[in-house]
Amino acid sequence: MPGVIPNQQLETMISTGVIAADPAIDPAQIQPASLDLRLGNVAYRVRASFLAGHGAKVTDRLEEFEMHRVDLTQGAVLEKGAVYVVPLMERLALPDGVTAVANAKSSTGRLDLLTRTITDGGTEFDRVTAGYHGPLYAEICPRSFSVLVRPGMRLNQIRFGTGNAVLSDDDLRALHAQTPLVDGKAVIDDGLGFSVDLRLQDTTLVGYRAKPHTGVIDLDRIGHYPPAEYWEEVHSSNGQIILDPGAFYILVSREAVTIPPQYAAEMAPYLAMVGEFRVHYAGFFDPGFGHDAAGGAGSRGVLEVRCHEAPFVLEHGQVVGRLVYEKMAEVPTQLYGAGIASNYQGQGLKLSKHFKAP
Repeated sequence: MPGVIPNQQLETMISTGVIAADPAIDPAQIQPASLDLRLGNVAYRVRASFLAGHGAKVTDRLEEFEMHRVDLTQGAVLEKGAVYVVPLMERLALPDGVTAVANAKSSTGRLDLLTRTITDGGTEFDRVTAGYHGPLYAEICPRSFSVLVRPGMRLNQIRFGTGNAVLSDDDLRALHAQTPLVDGKAVIDDGLGFSVDLRLQDTTLVGYRAKPHTGVIDLDRIGHYPPAEYWEEVHSSNGQIILDPGAFYILVSREAVTIPPQYAAEMAPYLAMVGEFRVHYAGFFDPGFGHDAAGGAGSRGVLEVRCHEAPFVLEHGQVVGRLVYEKMAEVPTQLYGAGIASNYQGQGLKLSKHFKAP
């Protein structure tokens, strides 16, 4: 059956060598509908972001663009504004008919840490073609904060699938009628639309904006950093804020979203808005996100927003993105938030897990 491959089938792909790794994959990497990928031992500082292109290997292009190498084995800082390529510990031997899509993990996106997967012969970021045999690499560009990384850290994740399992708008409407996907009216147009909440209950705090000159963040330190040293609070009393060009914001969706267990979803930009700002690097929503049975009771989506060309007025209720739902090939045996270490089940406006609770 076409669809996104669930955790129990990922385990089979690992045991049969379709997904291989050195060192061996840790069971904690396996998520309901994706696999976390781990950084290897070296980072290549490169002059610019690149794709390998048809017939070319990433290692060939590294010879062209490498400036220097950074040994990660004792921990090393990836500098804000620089571009690095890191070989990952995992490699693939995909059968024909199985494709993969990669994405940054939610904590990575919330730090504005642009992390994309590249492959040999690849012509797109974060897309792995059917039948691909070869290594995986992460291209990492810290945009707001310099970060300390070590081998084995999991900054991105990969989701495998067969066929086209994307739900049409009619399918989505039928699913919403049966299992409400949002609390309130569903805006369905090329996916499930969601909007920004700039009128949070009992507070004028509506978001956070990254400060421009901050210290390093060690990605292994959880609940460690004081938010005020890295973030400015964004307040609004009139349901609107003005986004500054180049600034990075953490906001929250007005809708509480549910992903039923037999589906997965991916956050995609709202196309009409894409020229003005980009929303959400970390695009995977796992089966069970916000689902009652997994302890979510509807979870709001955290929005990572970067404004581009000109100052832009963002208003309460403005549609800023859409969730594209896909069928699972089979219901996962583990669900997001149910007995696994999910940091963001039931979330509201929330910084990444590295910061102390405000």
